[in-house]
Amino acid sequence: MFDTLSDRLAGVFANLRGKGRLSPADVDATAREIRIALLEADVALPVVRTFVAAIKQRATGADISQALNPAQQVIKIVNEELVAILGGETRRLTFAKTGPTVIMLAGLQGSGKTTLAGKLALWLRNSGHTPLLVACDLQRPNAVTQLEVVGQQAGAAVFAPEPGNGVGDPVAVARAGVDRAIDAHHDVVIVDTAGRLGVDAEMMAQAAAIRDAVQPDETLFVLDAMIGQDAVTTAEAFASGVGFTGVVLTKLDGDARGGAALSVRQITGVPIMFASTGEKLGDFDVFHPDRMASRILGMGDVLSLIEQAEQVFEADQAEEMAAKLAGNDFTLEDFLQQMMMIRRMGPIGGLLGMLPGAGQMKDALAQVDDRDIDRTAAIIQSMTPEERRNPGILNASRRKRIANGSGSTVAQVNSLVERFGEARKMMTAMAGRFGLPGTRSTRKVAKGKGKKGRKPVGRGPTPPKVKGGLPAGFPGLGGPGMGAPGLPAGAPFSQGMPANFGLDQLPPGFDPSKLKLPKK
Repeated sequence: MFDTLSDRLAGVFANLRGKGRLSPADVDATAREIRIALLEADVALPVVRTFVAAIKQRATGADISQALNPAQQVIKIVNEELVAILGGETRRLTFAKTGPTVIMLAGLQGSGKTTLAGKLALWLRNSGHTPLLVACDLQRPNAVTQLEVVGQQAGAAVFAPEPGNGVGDPVAVARAGVDRAIDAHHDVVIVDTAGRLGVDAEMMAQAAAIRDAVQPDETLFVLDAMIGQDAVTTAEAFASGVGFTGVVLTKLDGDARGGAALSVRQITGVPIMFASTGEKLGDFDVFHPDRMASRILGMGDVLSLIEQAEQVFEADQAEEMAAKLAGNDFTLEDFLQQMMMIRRMGPIGGLLGMLPGAGQMKDALAQVDDRDIDRTAAIIQSMTPEERRNPGILNASRRKRIANGSGSTVAQVNSLVERFGEARKMMTAMAGRFGLPGTRSTRKVAKGKGKKGRKPVGRGPTPPKVKGGLPAGFPGLGGPGMGAPGLPAGAPFSQGMPANFGLDQLPPGFDPSKLKLPKK
């Protein structure tokens, strides 16, 4: 969603990197470019004025004039101001101390409230809660049926006593839903209210009546991030008519310019709490202002990537996989398991987009196709267990059979086997370099010819230099009970030795000049 804004800001920062010092003219030009970038992103004009004024004031301060790299200082200032506009700190849900926590959803029709109710229920279930969905949208056709389907997919209970489609009292349903949650021991109640195509008095009156009936602990305003400047008007209308404690941005995976996300927090003063980034129920997470600012500036979002990996990869599985890599026991079965785990984390393009510098590879990321993983999985699953464990037995006939069974070509099978062999060598080498448990020694052995079974001969460890003598108990050289008994502690090695030490062991009449020594 923020691609246009990210590209414009990247161009602004690129012009600053070649400058050793920023002049007032450079600051004015930078502020003007940032203003244009924000306006093109459909950010509200009051927010643009406040943002640019803060950047311009800080960019003309002493920190920039004394900085070794002014461009990095400007990027830092823009990042900090973006974080401030987006809310500063992450806002969490406030749960009730006694009784069920009531969360009310409000917003226009088409903003995705019903689907968001299922996403929030799934997120709460994964956090250890037992949510209950209450169907209070009795106006929109089939809204109750949609909530029941979404609740079933999320594994959450749904309270829907009225069929909807214009039948039933939503205030009474909301009140009865809280009573049902108390009786069934649900700790969270999610109330899905009706929306309209536009803000009107009837809609506000109904939402206010539901609010007064259930006294929600959190009232979340569901905002479609693709509606642009109208997001500010709608948010102000709901803030004055119903009031809300948090904002949820939906459809962040769209191609809109994203100005609503940068405007609603500054205009209403209410923090953004959650963000929906896709159509699946799992495409939902807590909104982190600092991480969103980093993504807008092209710095990536590594923390969110790590959190997604932690939800998929278990600690014991990671340790087992590390041991297999260290022992060179990594097979195609393990490779398939790793691919399926990565597949569950989400689209590959989205995961790579969280890495720093991914904005410079947009064309390459656009060509990433998740079907390549499915094709690779089909090839591996067409192999026998023995072939997965030992790819070396794959001859021409076996590879032809695998290609036919997986709907691929022999060339694709050959490519997979070759890439797997190279990847296994690389991962094993990395495991040895980083000292994973069970890693084989990587110490080099002296080259040379020798008989089979003979150990290589090399220098031993260099003995330490001792000033003045040897300490007591130094192994094999001195001290009580050692190879030269009777030497005092710290005595020189030659002390107490006879002048002809070792010569009395030679045979009588020995003439050293008659020794046949090798020629030089």
